[in-house]
Amino acid sequence: MIKEYNTINEVAGPLMVVEGISDVAFGELGQISLSNGEKRMCRVLEIDKNKAIVQLFESSAGLNLESSTVRFLGKGIELALSPDILGRVFDGLGRPKDDKPDIVPEKYMDVNGMPINPAARDYPAEFIQTGISAIDGLNTLVRGQKLPIFSGSGLPHSNLAAQIARQAKVLGTDEKFAVVFAAVGITFEESEFFTESFKETGALERSVMFINLANDPAIERISTPKLALTAAEYLAFEQNMHVLVIITDITNYAEALREVSAARKEVPGRRGYPGYLYTDLATMYERAGKKKGINGSITLIPILTMPEDDKTHPIPDLTGYITEGQIILSRELYRKNITPPIDVLPSLSRLKDKGIGAGKTREDHADTMNQLFAAYARGKECKELMVILGESALTEVDKKYAKFADGFEKEYVSQGYNTNRSIEETLDIGWKLLKILPIEELKRIKEEYIKKYMN
Repeated sequence: MIKEYNTINEVAGPLMVVEGISDVAFGELGQISLSNGEKRMCRVLEIDKNKAIVQLFESSAGLNLESSTVRFLGKGIELALSPDILGRVFDGLGRPKDDKPDIVPEKYMDVNGMPINPAARDYPAEFIQTGISAIDGLNTLVRGQKLPIFSGSGLPHSNLAAQIARQAKVLGTDEKFAVVFAAVGITFEESEFFTESFKETGALERSVMFINLANDPAIERISTPKLALTAAEYLAFEQNMHVLVIITDITNYAEALREVSAARKEVPGRRGYPGYLYTDLATMYERAGKKKGINGSITLIPILTMPEDDKTHPIPDLTGYITEGQIILSRELYRKNITPPIDVLPSLSRLKDKGIGAGKTREDHADTMNQLFAAYARGKECKELMVILGESALTEVDKKYAKFADGFEKEYVSQGYNTNRSIEETLDIGWKLLKILPIEELKRIKEEYIKKYMN
């Protein structure tokens, strides 16, 4: 029997203390009944003997301690699931946000899922085509990988996220592919941009969207990524779909964790974030991957804005430890009007070698990738020398490398947000640019590929 408690002792910001409780568990949902009949939701954060600290989902305004009661529901936050979630838009607590009826669930799943057991993991090895040359050609995304995008305030990561969500697909297979998109702590304008972008291109039909706005409670920001991953687990491991999960912005999620931690008066770690930030992020990120014996998979692209463009900030720093690489957006390229402004040199996909080559992309992929990296790095050095010493100080070969670097940024990296390039187009553009250099400079490409593709 569910008991009602009228023993609310204290309210401090988003937290509330209820005394005299029994048989209440950590993470359990509660319902607060106000004297005017209004009902609000809360969740148990901590149990201390017969006292519970709960977090409010809504504001504490108008909450009278003496006349309000709390009843605990005996369950945590659960998501109603069925194949009908595809094509739907939900809020940060899994409630429909698209004026359509509630989901008739096949099952309910607790949103606090478990990371995949390392012994049950299958190694990622299948190429995912995003249609973006700087990712497909040089920092390849592989099915089951965790590949974050590191951005800065004001950089167009929203456009890039929407483009990947619209264009991503697994090549060479007719297997079902879905996108789960979670927007955490975004503005109303950004929410409209994502929703309209998905509707216009038809991407919404194969997508599930979870939208949490900046003015929604902090508890919703904490639950939104977990709801998205729960939906992905259902589609991947029970419906055998290949699922791409895009979460933007992880920084807003971490800020919400810090807000709750401060309200609980926990000892802060780096920059005021809770000491368990690494564990919390790892528990979330490690829910992505492939399982042995199961056809479905979860590929995760978390997007985060680095405060002051600082890669050593705790959020990008810890994310880099947990995930398999990073795609970095550059403010310098953005100022040059390169779209998307992906800085390929510090970007890295640690699994790129596993998803490329004959039968996956094309036989020349690895060689051309290495040659393009090397040529672009030298081209940038030559351009810096040109600024310091003047063009006359460069050799003829140096000038060609400088010309290559400019062409590489304008033709290979910059493609706009509506161009969907196949991997063959991406590789062919790479060959076209390599023609700028003398053939004897192509030391990283096998001679047979030079003869075959350098026409």
